[in-house]
Amino acid sequence: MTKLTNLGSRIRKLRDQKGLTQAALAEKMAISASYLNQIENDARPLNKRILTKLELALNIDFTDWTEDEDRRANQLRESLNDPIFRGSDIAIHELREVVSTSPRLADRFLQLFRAYQRLQVDHQTLSESIAGEERIKALHGAQFPYEEVRDFFYRRNNHIESLDQAAESLFEAQRFEIDNLEQNLTEFVRQQYGIKVQLNSFEQKGSLQKKYNATNKTLYLAKPSSPARRSFHIAYQIALLRFHDLIEQELADAELGSSQAQAICRVGLANYFAGALLMPYSQFLNDARRLRYDIGCLSGLYGTSFEQVCHRLSTMQRAGDKGVPFYFVRVDMAGNISKRQSATSFHFARLGGVCPLWNVHEAFSSPGTILRQLARMPDGKTYLCLARTVYESDTSYLQPQRKFAIGLGCEIKHAHKLIYSTGLDLEDPAAVEPIGVSCRVCERRDCPQRAFPPLSRRISIDENARSAFPYSFEDSDSGER
Repeated sequence: MTKLTNLGSRIRKLRDQKGLTQAALAEKMAISASYLNQIENDARPLNKRILTKLELALNIDFTDWTEDEDRRANQLRESLNDPIFRGSDIAIHELREVVSTSPRLADRFLQLFRAYQRLQVDHQTLSESIAGEERIKALHGAQFPYEEVRDFFYRRNNHIESLDQAAESLFEAQRFEIDNLEQNLTEFVRQQYGIKVQLNSFEQKGSLQKKYNATNKTLYLAKPSSPARRSFHIAYQIALLRFHDLIEQELADAELGSSQAQAICRVGLANYFAGALLMPYSQFLNDARRLRYDIGCLSGLYGTSFEQVCHRLSTMQRAGDKGVPFYFVRVDMAGNISKRQSATSFHFARLGGVCPLWNVHEAFSSPGTILRQLARMPDGKTYLCLARTVYESDTSYLQPQRKFAIGLGCEIKHAHKLIYSTGLDLEDPAAVEPIGVSCRVCERRDCPQRAFPPLSRRISIDENARSAFPYSFEDSDSGER
C-alpha cells in the first residue's frame, strides 16, 4: 500500500464534514484533543493503532485514499507524457505527493488538460472540415461527454451506494425471487404503475431492444431476447420511474459539464440500478465469495449473462463490505473500448489503441474460452487478467453479429481469492507479461509489438544499426539512450 502523507488537513476536512469538533472526535478515539490537534497539523506521526481508531471513528477506509491517490497520480503521469510537457519528467512519488497534499489542484489540472485535448481535437476537426472531410462536431460531440461520464464513475470506484441500497431495499420489501425475477418485475410495474410488458419483434424499427410508450403505458421488449435482458430492461424502467429523484441528486453531485453528459450519465445510473436489482449487493457478494468469483456459476445462479456478472463484480465496493476490486472492460475486434469501469488502479488508454499484448485481443482467437494472464503495468503493479468473448446471437441472418471480448481483472494480491488462480504460480516473476496502456504513453523499450514511439521521447535514428524492437528512442532530451 502506498504510504499516506500529509493527512492532517484531509482529516480535519472530513471531521468538519461530519459535524464533529476536535474534542468530540478525540473523545470517540479515546485520545486527547491536543494529540488530535497535532495530528491535524501533521506534527505527530500516525501509527497503525491511531489509524485504526480514525477509521472506526470516521467510518472510512484509508486504503481507499491510497488507491485513489495512485489512480490520480497515474492520470497525472499520463497527462504529463503529452508533448506539450516535453522535458517535465516528474517521478511518480512526487505526483502522489501532489495528489495527497493538493487533491483539488490535481483535479483542476486534469480538467484543464482535458479541455486542452478537446481544443486540440476541435482544431484538427476544423482543419479537416475546411478541407471538406467532416463537420466540426463529428468527433467532439460523440466522444467527450462519454469520457466525462466515465470519469465520474471512475471517481466513485464504479460504486453508487445510494442506488445499491435502493435496489436491495426494493428487492427485499417486495420479496422478489431470483428464479422468478422476470415475472416478479412484470407484475410489479403492472400493479404499481399500470404498465404492461409486451414482447415485440421491432421489425420495422431497426434493432431496438426495448421501447417505453408513456401514452399507452406499455413497455415493449424485443422478441426474441433472453430472460436476463428482459429483466434488466424492466428494472431499468423501474429506476427511471421510482427512483427518479435519487438519480437526479446523483447527477447534481456529479457536476457534469453538458446536457449530453448528464443524459448519458442518467442512462448509466439507471443501468447501474438495474444490475443491482438483478444481483442484490449482499446476497450477490456472499455468493461470489463462496464460489470464489466463478463467473459461470454466478451467471447460472442469477440467470444473468457473462457480461452482466463481470460488470456487477466491478461494482462491489461498499464501505465496510468490499469485494475484490476489479476492472471491467469490453473491447471489439478492432481494439475499441466500448465499456470500461474500474475499482482498481488499472488505467486505460483515452486516445489511440489498446496494448496488443493484453489478453483481451487473444480472446477472439479462442471463442468462449476464459483466458488468464498475469500482466504487469508500467507503474509496477501486477494483475490477474481474465478475458472471454461474448456474442449476440439473437439477430437476423443478414444482420452483422456483434462480437466483443470482456476483460475482468484484479491486482495479484487479490488473485488467490479467485478460482481462476488455480494452477498459476503467483510468485513466479517469469510468468508475468509486461503490458502497457497504449504505445503512445508506454516507454518500454523491449516490446516487439510497439506500433508507435512514446510521445514523451524523441526517436533515435542510427542508419548503421537495426534493433529487433521497433522505434529506438532517447531516454530524455539530453540525448541519453
